[in-house]
Amino acid sequence: MNLEPMFLAVDRVAGGRSVEYTIPPEKRDHPRTRRAFVAIAWLLGAELVLGATAVIVAAVLALDGAALPFSVWMRSFVVLAMTLTLFYFAWRARMGYYWAYSRLRLFSKIFPVITLVLAAIPGLYPFWMVTEQILFSLILIGVGDYLSSDHMRDAFPRPPKTITTASGT
Repeated sequence: MNLEPMFLAVDRVAGGRSVEYTIPPEKRDHPRTRRAFVAIAWLLGAELVLGATAVIVAAVLALDGAALPFSVWMRSFVVLAMTLTLFYFAWRARMGYYWAYSRLRLFSKIFPVITLVLAAIPGLYPFWMVTEQILFSLILIGVGDYLSSDHMRDAFPRPPKTITTASGT
């Protein structure tokens, strides 16, 4: 079963104007690019384990009778959904799609800030979840560091802007 048409439809929604722009194969297949994506995959795998652990801890605590605020459940499931989305972006970026690289890079810079700000709100989350959020942020900062390296920025140049004339061409 060929799922690529479905993935291309998702790409069109997520990718915007530069959805079809890909980097040259020699940049995509460069050993440093491949190593960076291997490291990113490991880091995102750690994020997935961390997120799944948060859901398991919340479930165990709830089964033991602890009253957990809605924010704990929301955070637990949002982290898993975010991580799966980041995996998708990493996979498509590894295939050379600039849009996926740019989204992954952007989110790896924004999500840690949001997560740390939320973790700093007194009483919003229990201590174990604040710890999880800090670890989540640190790992995602690592992803951002790989994506922001000189090599990766050179490998994923911005798409060229199309020039339109008065006639619309």
